Amino acid sequence: MAKIDWYDKFVDLGYKPSKDEIVVLFYFEPAAGMSKKEAIGRIASESSTGTWTTLTKLPPRMKKLQATAFKIDGNYVKIAYPSGLWENGNACQLLSGIAGNIFGMKGVKNLRLIDATLPQNYIKYFKGPQYGMQGIRKMMRVKSRPLTGAVVKPKIGFTAREHAAIGYETWMGGFDFVKDDENLTSLKFNRFDERVKIMTRLRDKAEKETGEAKSAFFNITAETEEMKRRAKIVADYGWNYVMIDVVVTGTAAVQTLRDYCGDLGLAIHAHRAMHASFTRNAKHGISMQFLAKMMRMIGVNQIHSGTGVGKLVGSKEELLSIADTLREKKVKPRKHMLLEQDWGSIKTAFPASSGGLHPGLVPEVMKIYGNEFILLVSGGIHGHPDGTRAGAAATMQAIDAVMAGETLTEKAKKNIELKRALGKWGKYKPR
Repeated sequence: MAKIDWYDKFVDLGYKPSKDEIVVLFYFEPAAGMSKKEAIGRIASESSTGTWTTLTKLPPRMKKLQATAFKIDGNYVKIAYPSGLWENGNACQLLSGIAGNIFGMKGVKNLRLIDATLPQNYIKYFKGPQYGMQGIRKMMRVKSRPLTGAVVKPKIGFTAREHAAIGYETWMGGFDFVKDDENLTSLKFNRFDERVKIMTRLRDKAEKETGEAKSAFFNITAETEEMKRRAKIVADYGWNYVMIDVVVTGTAAVQTLRDYCGDLGLAIHAHRAMHASFTRNAKHGISMQFLAKMMRMIGVNQIHSGTGVGKLVGSKEELLSIADTLREKKVKPRKHMLLEQDWGSIKTAFPASSGGLHPGLVPEVMKIYGNEFILLVSGGIHGHPDGTRAGAAATMQAIDAVMAGETLTEKAKKNIELKRALGKWGKYKPR
Protein backbone atom coordinates (compact mmCIF):
# COMPACT_ATOMS: atom_id res chain seq x y z
CA MET A 1 0.00 0.00 0.00
CA ALA A 2 1.34 3.45 -0.88
CA LYS A 3 2.23 5.86 1.90
CA ILE A 4 -0.84 7.86 2.93
CA ASP A 5 0.41 10.71 5.11
CA TRP A 6 3.57 12.81 4.83
CA TYR A 7 3.83 14.47 8.24
CA ASP A 8 7.39 13.24 8.76
CA LYS A 9 8.52 15.56 5.94
CA PHE A 10 7.85 18.51 8.25
CA VAL A 11 10.36 17.41 10.88
CA ASP A 12 14.10 17.96 10.52
CA LEU A 13 16.07 18.00 13.76
CA GLY A 14 19.17 19.21 11.95
CA TYR A 15 17.46 22.26 10.44
CA LYS A 16 18.77 25.76 11.21
CA PRO A 17 16.22 28.55 10.75
CA SER A 18 17.16 31.71 8.89
CA LYS A 19 16.91 35.12 10.56
CA ASP A 20 13.80 35.93 8.49
CA GLU A 21 11.76 32.98 9.72
CA ILE A 22 9.21 33.15 12.51
CA VAL A 23 10.16 30.63 15.19
CA VAL A 24 7.37 29.43 17.47
CA LEU A 25 7.72 27.63 20.79
CA PHE A 26 4.97 25.12 21.57
CA TYR A 27 4.25 22.84 24.50
CA PHE A 28 2.65 19.63 23.21
CA GLU A 29 1.45 16.24 24.33
CA PRO A 30 0.96 13.57 21.64
CA ALA A 31 -2.29 11.70 21.36
CA ALA A 32 -2.36 8.19 22.82
CA GLY A 33 -0.32 5.75 20.74
CA MET A 34 1.45 8.49 18.76
CA SER A 35 5.14 9.36 18.96
CA LYS A 36 6.40 12.89 19.60
CA LYS A 37 7.80 13.09 16.08
CA GLU A 38 4.47 12.10 14.56
CA ALA A 39 2.65 14.71 16.67
CA ILE A 40 4.96 17.62 15.90
CA GLY A 41 4.93 16.73 12.22
CA ARG A 42 1.19 17.23 12.29
CA ILE A 43 1.54 20.60 14.06
CA ALA A 44 4.07 21.90 11.51
CA SER A 45 2.13 20.50 8.57
CA GLU A 46 -1.32 21.77 9.50
CA SER A 47 -0.01 25.25 10.34
CA SER A 48 1.74 25.62 6.97
CA THR A 49 1.54 23.78 3.64
CA GLY A 50 0.60 20.24 4.61
CA THR A 51 -2.56 18.20 4.73
CA TRP A 52 -3.56 14.75 5.95
CA THR A 53 -2.47 12.81 2.86
CA THR A 54 0.23 12.81 0.22
CA LEU A 55 -0.52 14.87 -2.89
CA THR A 56 0.41 13.82 -6.40
CA LYS A 57 1.78 17.05 -7.88
CA LEU A 58 3.16 20.13 -6.15
CA PRO A 59 5.11 23.11 -7.53
CA PRO A 60 8.73 23.27 -6.33
CA ARG A 61 8.13 26.40 -4.21
CA MET A 62 6.02 24.38 -1.77
CA LYS A 63 9.14 22.89 -0.24
CA LYS A 64 10.43 26.37 0.55
CA LEU A 65 7.15 27.37 2.21
CA GLN A 66 6.64 24.45 4.55
CA ALA A 67 7.18 24.83 8.30
CA THR A 68 9.90 22.74 9.93
CA ALA A 69 9.90 21.32 13.45
CA PHE A 70 13.58 21.44 14.30
CA LYS A 71 14.12 21.15 18.05
CA ILE A 72 12.47 18.93 20.66
CA ASP A 73 13.11 19.40 24.38
CA GLY A 74 10.89 17.05 26.33
CA ASN A 75 7.36 18.18 25.55
CA TYR A 76 8.50 21.45 24.02
CA VAL A 77 9.13 21.95 20.32
CA LYS A 78 10.35 24.82 18.18
CA ILE A 79 8.93 25.19 14.69
CA ALA A 80 10.30 27.54 12.02
CA TYR A 81 7.95 29.23 9.53
CA PRO A 82 9.29 30.77 6.28
CA SER A 83 8.51 34.47 5.77
CA GLY A 84 6.62 33.71 2.56
CA LEU A 85 3.78 32.19 4.58
CA TRP A 86 2.76 35.53 6.08
CA GLU A 87 0.96 38.57 4.73
CA ASN A 88 2.60 41.88 5.59
CA GLY A 89 0.86 43.73 8.42
CA ASN A 90 -1.90 41.13 8.90
CA ALA A 91 -1.96 40.01 12.53
CA CYS A 92 -5.16 38.01 11.99
CA GLN A 93 -3.53 35.88 9.32
CA LEU A 94 -0.57 35.08 11.59
CA LEU A 95 -2.91 33.76 14.26
CA SER A 96 -4.86 31.78 11.69
CA GLY A 97 -1.63 29.96 10.93
CA ILE A 98 0.23 29.38 14.18
CA ALA A 99 -2.90 29.35 16.38
CA GLY A 100 -5.50 27.97 13.99
CA ASN A 101 -6.63 24.42 13.18
CA ILE A 102 -3.70 22.88 15.04
CA PHE A 103 -5.48 23.24 18.39
CA GLY A 104 -8.27 20.93 17.22
CA MET A 105 -6.15 18.14 15.77
CA LYS A 106 -6.66 14.61 17.08
CA GLY A 107 -2.92 14.05 16.82
CA VAL A 108 -2.27 16.13 19.93
CA LYS A 109 -3.77 15.64 23.37
CA ASN A 110 -2.68 19.12 24.46
CA LEU A 111 -1.04 22.02 22.65
CA ARG A 112 0.02 25.44 23.93
CA LEU A 113 1.51 28.30 21.93
CA ILE A 114 4.03 29.79 24.36
CA ASP A 115 5.95 32.39 22.36
CA ALA A 116 7.23 33.34 18.93
CA THR A 117 10.28 35.22 17.71
CA LEU A 118 9.01 37.80 15.22
CA PRO A 119 11.80 38.92 12.86
CA GLN A 120 12.39 42.48 11.71
CA ASN A 121 11.10 41.74 8.21
CA TYR A 122 7.73 40.89 9.80
CA ILE A 123 7.25 43.45 12.58
CA LYS A 124 8.33 46.39 10.40
CA TYR A 125 4.83 46.40 8.89
CA PHE A 126 3.23 47.17 12.27
CA LYS A 127 3.17 50.56 13.99
CA GLY A 128 3.50 49.48 17.62
CA PRO A 129 2.51 51.80 20.49
CA GLN A 130 2.13 55.45 19.58
CA TYR A 131 3.83 56.87 22.67
CA GLY A 132 5.91 54.26 24.51
CA MET A 133 6.33 54.28 28.27
CA GLN A 134 8.28 57.52 28.38
CA GLY A 135 5.74 59.18 26.12
CA ILE A 136 2.95 58.26 28.54
CA ARG A 137 5.01 59.51 31.49
CA LYS A 138 5.53 62.83 29.72
CA MET A 139 1.82 63.03 28.92
CA MET A 140 0.87 62.48 32.56
CA ARG A 141 3.81 64.45 34.05
CA VAL A 142 4.91 61.50 36.19
CA LYS A 143 8.67 60.95 36.16
CA SER A 144 9.52 57.82 38.13
CA ARG A 145 6.82 56.26 40.30
CA PRO A 146 4.30 53.73 38.97
CA LEU A 147 1.30 55.38 37.34
CA THR A 148 -1.91 54.74 39.24
CA GLY A 149 -5.52 54.12 38.33
CA ALA A 150 -8.74 52.67 39.68
CA VAL A 151 -11.93 51.15 38.33
CA VAL A 152 -15.08 52.68 39.76
CA LYS A 153 -16.46 49.85 41.91
CA PRO A 154 -18.80 48.08 41.68
CA LYS A 155 -17.74 47.91 38.05
CA ILE A 156 -21.27 48.30 36.74
CA GLY A 157 -24.51 49.76 38.08
CA PHE A 158 -23.71 53.44 38.74
CA THR A 159 -25.26 56.26 36.76
CA ALA A 160 -22.90 58.44 34.75
CA ARG A 161 -23.12 61.14 37.43
CA GLU A 162 -22.43 58.70 40.28
CA HIS A 163 -19.56 57.17 38.32
CA ALA A 164 -17.98 60.57 37.70
CA ALA A 165 -18.32 61.59 41.35
CA ILE A 166 -16.36 58.52 42.45
CA GLY A 167 -13.83 59.23 39.72
CA TYR A 168 -13.33 62.72 41.08
CA GLU A 169 -12.63 61.35 44.56
CA THR A 170 -10.12 58.92 43.02
CA TRP A 171 -8.26 61.77 41.32
CA MET A 172 -8.33 63.91 44.45
CA GLY A 173 -6.71 61.09 46.40
CA GLY A 174 -3.71 61.36 44.07
CA PHE A 175 -4.44 58.82 41.34
CA ASP A 176 -3.65 59.53 37.69
CA PHE A 177 -6.42 57.55 36.00
CA VAL A 178 -10.04 56.55 36.48
CA LYS A 179 -10.98 53.41 34.59
CA ASP A 180 -14.14 51.96 33.11
CA ASP A 181 -14.23 48.20 33.53
CA GLU A 182 -14.65 45.61 30.81
CA ASN A 183 -18.44 45.39 30.74
CA LEU A 184 -19.23 49.08 31.22
CA THR A 185 -19.86 50.48 27.75
CA SER A 186 -23.02 52.50 27.05
CA LEU A 187 -25.88 51.19 29.16
CA LYS A 188 -29.34 52.58 29.78
CA PHE A 189 -28.40 53.77 33.28
CA ASN A 190 -24.93 55.05 32.25
CA ARG A 191 -24.67 56.28 28.67
CA PHE A 192 -21.19 56.59 27.22
CA ASP A 193 -21.62 60.11 25.85
CA GLU A 194 -23.00 61.43 29.13
CA ARG A 195 -20.25 59.76 31.15
CA VAL A 196 -17.54 61.40 29.05
CA LYS A 197 -19.22 64.80 29.33
CA ILE A 198 -19.59 64.74 33.12
CA MET A 199 -16.14 63.22 33.66
CA THR A 200 -14.62 66.04 31.62
CA ARG A 201 -16.01 68.70 33.93
CA LEU A 202 -14.78 66.90 37.04
CA ARG A 203 -11.39 66.16 35.48
CA ASP A 204 -10.90 69.86 34.81
CA LYS A 205 -11.90 70.60 38.41
CA ALA A 206 -9.50 67.99 39.81
CA GLU A 207 -6.62 69.23 37.66
CA LYS A 208 -7.20 72.81 38.77
CA GLU A 209 -7.36 71.84 42.43
CA THR A 210 -4.36 69.47 42.44
CA GLY A 211 -2.12 70.94 39.75
CA GLU A 212 -1.68 67.40 38.41
CA ALA A 213 -2.56 65.77 35.09
CA LYS A 214 -5.65 63.56 35.33
CA SER A 215 -7.07 61.16 32.76
CA ALA A 216 -9.42 58.21 32.27
CA PHE A 217 -9.65 54.95 30.37
CA PHE A 218 -13.04 55.19 28.64
CA ASN A 219 -14.24 51.79 27.43
CA ILE A 220 -15.16 52.24 23.77
CA THR A 221 -15.59 48.47 23.15
CA ALA A 222 -18.34 47.87 20.57
CA GLU A 223 -18.75 47.22 16.85
CA THR A 224 -15.76 48.77 15.06
CA GLU A 225 -17.53 51.81 13.57
CA GLU A 226 -19.15 52.56 16.91
CA MET A 227 -15.74 52.34 18.59
CA LYS A 228 -14.48 54.95 16.16
CA ARG A 229 -17.45 57.19 16.95
CA ARG A 230 -16.80 56.89 20.67
CA ALA A 231 -13.08 57.50 20.26
CA LYS A 232 -13.87 60.72 18.38
CA ILE A 233 -16.10 61.87 21.24
CA VAL A 234 -13.32 61.22 23.74
CA ALA A 235 -10.84 63.18 21.64
CA ASP A 236 -13.30 66.06 21.10
CA TYR A 237 -13.60 66.49 24.86
CA GLY A 238 -9.83 66.80 25.15
CA TRP A 239 -8.95 63.41 26.58
CA ASN A 240 -5.86 61.37 25.74
CA TYR A 241 -6.95 57.74 26.37
CA VAL A 242 -9.47 55.08 25.41
CA MET A 243 -9.86 51.50 26.57
CA ILE A 244 -10.58 48.47 24.39
CA ASP A 245 -11.39 44.89 25.40
CA VAL A 246 -8.82 43.61 22.92
CA VAL A 247 -9.58 39.88 23.08
CA VAL A 248 -13.31 40.12 22.50
CA THR A 249 -12.98 42.77 19.77
CA GLY A 250 -10.14 40.89 18.04
CA THR A 251 -6.87 41.80 16.40
CA ALA A 252 -8.48 43.26 13.27
CA ALA A 253 -10.51 45.79 15.25
CA VAL A 254 -7.53 46.68 17.42
CA GLN A 255 -5.38 47.31 14.35
CA THR A 256 -8.08 49.57 12.90
CA LEU A 257 -8.46 51.49 16.16
CA ARG A 258 -4.69 51.83 16.58
CA ASP A 259 -4.60 53.79 13.33
CA TYR A 260 -7.75 55.76 14.06
CA CYS A 261 -6.81 56.61 17.65
CA GLY A 262 -3.29 57.44 16.55
CA ASP A 263 -4.66 60.14 14.27
CA LEU A 264 -6.70 61.49 17.21
CA GLY A 265 -3.74 61.46 19.60
CA LEU A 266 -5.35 58.83 21.83
CA ALA A 267 -3.40 56.18 23.71
CA ILE A 268 -4.98 52.72 24.08
CA HIS A 269 -5.42 50.89 27.36
CA ALA A 270 -5.96 47.19 26.58
CA HIS A 271 -8.21 45.16 28.85
CA ARG A 272 -7.70 41.41 28.46
CA ALA A 273 -11.24 40.23 29.32
CA MET A 274 -11.80 36.62 28.15
CA HIS A 275 -8.07 35.89 27.87
CA ALA A 276 -8.16 33.23 30.57
CA SER A 277 -10.43 31.06 28.40
CA PHE A 278 -7.31 30.22 26.41
CA THR A 279 -4.34 31.37 28.56
CA ARG A 280 -5.09 29.81 31.95
CA ASN A 281 -4.51 26.14 31.09
CA ALA A 282 -0.75 25.59 31.30
CA LYS A 283 -0.99 22.69 28.84
CA HIS A 284 -3.35 23.97 26.17
CA GLY A 285 -4.14 27.28 24.50
CA ILE A 286 -2.05 30.42 24.13
CA SER A 287 0.16 32.07 26.73
CA MET A 288 -0.56 35.53 28.12
CA GLN A 289 2.91 36.72 27.19
CA PHE A 290 2.25 35.90 23.54
CA LEU A 291 -1.03 37.81 23.67
CA ALA A 292 0.91 40.74 25.16
CA LYS A 293 3.46 40.44 22.35
CA MET A 294 0.76 40.63 19.69
CA MET A 295 -0.80 43.67 21.32
CA ARG A 296 2.51 45.52 21.62
CA MET A 297 3.18 44.82 17.95
CA ILE A 298 -0.27 46.06 16.94
CA GLY A 299 0.13 49.15 19.06
CA VAL A 300 -1.61 49.30 22.45
CA ASN A 301 0.10 51.38 25.14
CA GLN A 302 -0.53 48.99 28.01
CA ILE A 303 -2.27 45.72 28.75
CA HIS A 304 -3.41 43.98 31.90
CA SER A 305 -0.80 41.51 33.10
CA GLY A 306 -1.88 40.32 36.55
CA THR A 307 -0.51 40.88 40.03
CA GLY A 308 0.93 37.62 41.30
CA VAL A 309 -0.45 38.51 44.74
CA GLY A 310 -4.08 39.50 44.09
CA LYS A 311 -7.23 37.58 43.18
CA LEU A 312 -6.27 36.52 39.64
CA VAL A 313 -4.07 33.62 38.55
CA GLY A 314 -0.54 34.25 37.33
CA SER A 315 2.87 33.24 38.69
CA LYS A 316 5.73 35.67 39.28
CA GLU A 317 7.61 34.06 36.39
CA GLU A 318 4.66 34.62 34.05
CA LEU A 319 4.34 38.25 35.15
CA LEU A 320 8.02 38.89 34.51
CA SER A 321 7.73 37.26 31.09
CA ILE A 322 4.83 39.56 30.21
CA ALA A 323 6.67 42.59 31.58
CA ASP A 324 9.83 41.77 29.60
CA THR A 325 7.78 41.28 26.44
CA LEU A 326 6.22 44.71 26.84
CA ARG A 327 9.04 46.80 28.29
CA GLU A 328 12.30 45.57 26.82
CA LYS A 329 13.83 46.61 23.49
CA LYS A 330 15.64 43.27 23.27
CA VAL A 331 13.95 40.45 25.15
CA LYS A 332 16.21 37.76 26.55
CA PRO A 333 15.05 34.13 26.38
CA ARG A 334 13.64 32.39 29.44
CA LYS A 335 13.60 28.61 29.21
CA HIS A 336 10.24 27.25 28.16
CA MET A 337 8.71 30.73 28.65
CA LEU A 338 10.22 33.31 26.30
CA LEU A 339 12.14 33.37 23.06
CA GLU A 340 14.52 36.11 21.98
CA GLN A 341 12.85 39.18 20.55
CA ASP A 342 14.43 42.28 19.05
CA TRP A 343 11.72 44.93 18.87
CA GLY A 344 13.71 47.27 16.63
CA SER A 345 11.84 50.56 16.31
CA ILE A 346 8.65 49.29 18.01
CA LYS A 347 8.09 51.35 21.16
CA THR A 348 7.60 50.00 24.67
CA ALA A 349 4.29 49.41 26.46
CA PHE A 350 3.35 49.30 30.13
CA PRO A 351 2.15 46.19 31.94
CA ALA A 352 -0.93 47.04 34.00
CA SER A 353 -1.23 45.21 37.31
CA SER A 354 -4.77 44.77 38.61
CA GLY A 355 -7.07 42.40 40.44
CA GLY A 356 -7.60 42.28 44.20
CA LEU A 357 -5.02 44.83 45.26
CA HIS A 358 -4.99 47.20 48.25
CA PRO A 359 -2.33 49.42 49.89
CA GLY A 360 -0.91 46.58 51.99
CA LEU A 361 0.06 44.63 48.85
CA VAL A 362 1.82 47.51 47.10
CA PRO A 363 5.34 46.51 48.28
CA GLU A 364 4.94 42.97 46.92
CA VAL A 365 3.65 44.16 43.56
CA MET A 366 6.42 46.73 43.21
CA LYS A 367 8.99 44.10 44.12
CA ILE A 368 7.86 42.16 41.06
CA TYR A 369 7.40 45.02 38.59
CA GLY A 370 9.69 47.78 39.84
CA ASN A 371 8.37 51.24 38.96
CA GLU A 372 7.62 50.83 35.25
CA PHE A 373 4.00 49.73 35.32
CA ILE A 374 0.42 50.90 35.74
CA LEU A 375 -0.83 50.07 39.24
CA LEU A 376 -4.61 49.62 39.30
CA VAL A 377 -6.08 49.50 42.81
CA SER A 378 -9.87 49.61 42.80
CA GLY A 379 -11.80 47.79 45.51
CA GLY A 380 -8.72 48.43 47.63
CA ILE A 381 -9.36 52.18 47.59
CA HIS A 382 -13.15 52.31 47.43
CA GLY A 383 -13.40 49.91 50.38
CA HIS A 384 -11.22 52.10 52.61
CA PRO A 385 -12.96 52.84 55.95
CA ASP A 386 -12.85 56.57 55.19
CA GLY A 387 -13.84 56.37 51.54
CA THR A 388 -12.34 56.50 48.06
CA ARG A 389 -10.20 59.61 48.47
CA ALA A 390 -8.57 58.24 51.62
CA GLY A 391 -8.04 54.87 49.92
CA ALA A 392 -6.27 56.46 46.97
CA ALA A 393 -4.15 58.56 49.34
CA ALA A 394 -3.22 55.42 51.30
CA THR A 395 -2.07 53.75 48.10
CA MET A 396 0.04 56.75 47.13
CA GLN A 397 1.56 56.72 50.62
CA ALA A 398 2.41 53.04 50.20
CA ILE A 399 4.12 53.79 46.88
CA ASP A 400 6.07 56.64 48.49
CA ALA A 401 7.17 54.30 51.28
CA VAL A 402 8.49 51.67 48.88
CA MET A 403 10.37 54.26 46.83
CA ALA A 404 11.89 55.76 50.00
CA GLY A 405 12.91 52.36 51.38
CA GLU A 406 10.47 52.56 54.29
CA THR A 407 8.20 49.85 55.61
CA LEU A 408 4.47 50.44 55.45
CA THR A 409 4.36 50.26 59.25
CA GLU A 410 6.86 53.11 59.51
CA LYS A 411 5.01 55.16 56.90
CA ALA A 412 1.66 54.59 58.60
CA LYS A 413 2.86 56.20 61.84
CA LYS A 414 2.52 59.63 60.19
CA ASN A 415 -0.15 58.86 57.60
CA ILE A 416 -3.59 58.10 58.96
CA GLU A 417 -4.98 56.98 55.58
CA LEU A 418 -2.39 54.23 55.26
CA LYS A 419 -2.77 53.30 58.92
CA ARG A 420 -6.51 52.84 58.47
CA ALA A 421 -6.01 50.80 55.30
CA LEU A 422 -3.57 48.46 57.02
CA GLY A 423 -5.97 48.16 59.93
CA LYS A 424 -8.63 46.80 57.59
CA TRP A 425 -6.65 44.69 55.12
CA GLY A 426 -3.13 44.23 56.46
CA LYS A 427 -1.47 41.98 53.88
CA TYR A 428 -4.61 40.05 53.05
CA LYS A 429 -4.55 38.34 49.63
CA PRO A 430 -8.03 37.86 48.18
CA ARG A 431 -9.01 34.83 46.13
